[in-house]
Amino acid sequence: MTTRVNRPLENSTVDSFDYIVVGAGSAGCALAESLSRDGKARVLLIEAGGSDRDFWIRMPIGYGHTFHDARVNWRYRSEPVPGLNGQTAYLPRGKVIGGSSSINAMVYCRGLAADFDDWAAAGNPGWGWADVAPVFDAFESHVWPDGTRHGAGPLSVSHREPECHPLRHDFFRAGQEAGLPLRDDMPTDGGEGVFAYAITTRDGLRCSSADAFLAPARKRPNMDVRAGLVVERIVFSGQRAVGVAVRQGNGVQIIAARGEVLLAAGAVGSPALLQRSGVGPAGLLNDLGIAVVRGNDQVGRNLQDHIGINYFYRSTRPTLNAVLGTWPGRIAAGLRYVLRRSGPLSLSVNQIGGLARSRPDLAQPDVQLYFNPLSYSTETVGKRVLTRPDPWPGFIIGHNPCRPTSRGWVALRSTEVQAAPAIQPNYLDTEQDRHDVIAAGRLIARIAATPAMRDLVSSQAYDIDAASDDAILADFRERSGTVHHLCGTCRMAPEASGGVVDAQLRVHGIDGLRVVDASIFPNITSANTNAPTIMVARKAAELILSC
Repeated sequence: MTTRVNRPLENSTVDSFDYIVVGAGSAGCALAESLSRDGKARVLLIEAGGSDRDFWIRMPIGYGHTFHDARVNWRYRSEPVPGLNGQTAYLPRGKVIGGSSSINAMVYCRGLAADFDDWAAAGNPGWGWADVAPVFDAFESHVWPDGTRHGAGPLSVSHREPECHPLRHDFFRAGQEAGLPLRDDMPTDGGEGVFAYAITTRDGLRCSSADAFLAPARKRPNMDVRAGLVVERIVFSGQRAVGVAVRQGNGVQIIAARGEVLLAAGAVGSPALLQRSGVGPAGLLNDLGIAVVRGNDQVGRNLQDHIGINYFYRSTRPTLNAVLGTWPGRIAAGLRYVLRRSGPLSLSVNQIGGLARSRPDLAQPDVQLYFNPLSYSTETVGKRVLTRPDPWPGFIIGHNPCRPTSRGWVALRSTEVQAAPAIQPNYLDTEQDRHDVIAAGRLIARIAATPAMRDLVSSQAYDIDAASDDAILADFRERSGTVHHLCGTCRMAPEASGGVVDAQLRVHGIDGLRVVDASIFPNITSANTNAPTIMVARKAAELILSC
C-alpha cells in the first residue's frame, strides 16, 4: 500500500483567506458571520451541499419532506447496533446551506444549566453555565405570542403556544396530574416541567442558522460562500494547518488559510475530515494508507446521541390527523399559511413537551417528553419513504432519556471523499442506559394513566402500563430511533483525559486548526442540540478574535 503524503501548499493554490470555515451548518454560519463582522478579516465558508432556497425548507412543517431527501440530506446509516437487535439506525444530517438547522424540527432548547457545568468540570474552564448563558442571551431574539420581543439577537425564537393544537391543554393537565409543574414557557435553564416548545421561526418561516447569521453576512465584501464544494483534506506544513484541498471538477485545488482552518462539518463530518487529513487513530490511518500528521485515538470516539420512542394513541377528540390527513384539511391549512403565515404548517409537529424526572429523588430532569397531536404511518414506495397521517384521530406521547452514557464512534471506511464513514452509535450499550429507558417508560405510563389522558384515549397501540420492565426494554430495542442529536466525536478536554480539542477548541498538537461544532461537546446536553451548537460557534468566535 502506498502512503499518501500530505504535502504543504504548492503551485495549485488558487486563493487565500484569513479564515476558512468548513461546513455551513448551525455552527459554521454563526461562526463565519462573527469572524467577518469587522469587515477586515477575509472569510471563506465552504459547504458541500447546495442552496437552501427551497419551499420545503422554508415552510416549517416541510421537514417531513426533507427527512429523506438526498438533495439536502447526507442520509447516513449506522452500522448494525447490537443494542437495537442488530438493526441499523437512519441518521439524517443536513447537506445544504444551513446544515441540519435547515432540515430539523426547529425545537429550541438550551439544555440544563448543569450540562454546561459538567463541560467545565471535564477540564474546560470558561464553559460553565455562568460563562455560556450570556452567549445565548446575545444571539437570541425571543418573540412572544403578542408580538413583543425579548433580546435583540439575530436568531428568532418563536413562542407560539396559542397556535398549538387544543389537545395541548389535555397534556398540560395530564402532566400536572402526574406531578410535573406547568411552565408558562420553556425555561431558559432547562428546569423541570411541561410546556409548549419554542421553535426557530420568523414570521411563519424557518429561521435556520443560514437565515439568522449567514444571510446578512453574505452582503459583506470580505465574506465568501462557496456551496457544492467538497473538502478533500486539510493541508499541513509540518504541524500547522495552512489550507484545504478541494475538489474542483476532475482536479484538486488548494485554498490557503493565512490564519486558521475551522472545522464545522458536524459530529460525522469533522472527525471524518480530520482522519482523512492524517489526524486520528494511527492504526486506522496506517491501514488506509494515510500519512499520520498527528496520532490521536480519540478522533471519532465518544459519539453520543439521544435515542427515543413514540407511543401511539387513538383519540376521543379530533387531532391534526383531521387537518393534515384530508384534502379539505390540507387545503384550508395551506390557505391559512399562504395568507397569514400561521396555523399548523407554520409550526413543528413537536408542539408540546417537557423535561421531567422519572422519579422524585433525582436532582435534575432525566427524560425529555414529546406530545404530538398527530399520529402517522410510514411506508416505503419504490425509493420514496412516505409518511401519512392515520385515517383516525390520533396522537403520540414520546420520550428520550436525557443523558445517555453509551459511547460510539465514527471511522473512515476508505480514503474516497464521497464514501460515508462507518458510524456506530452503540445505543443501549450500558446498564445505566437500559435502566433509564425503563424508568422513562414508567413515566409515560404514569402520564397515560392520569384522568386527563384516560378521557382523551380511546385505545392504544401498546399498553405500556401492563408491560413488564423486560417488555418495555424489548419494545424499545425494536422500535426506538435517533432523535438526531449526534455529538461528541471531537471531544473538548485535555488530551490526557481523552480530548481532541482544548478549551480554546484548538486541535491538540496542531497549530492553526480548530473544531467548532457539536462534535466538541464533552457530554451531550439534556435536550435539543441546535441551540448549544450555535452557542459553541459564537463563543468560539470570541476566543478566536481575542487571540
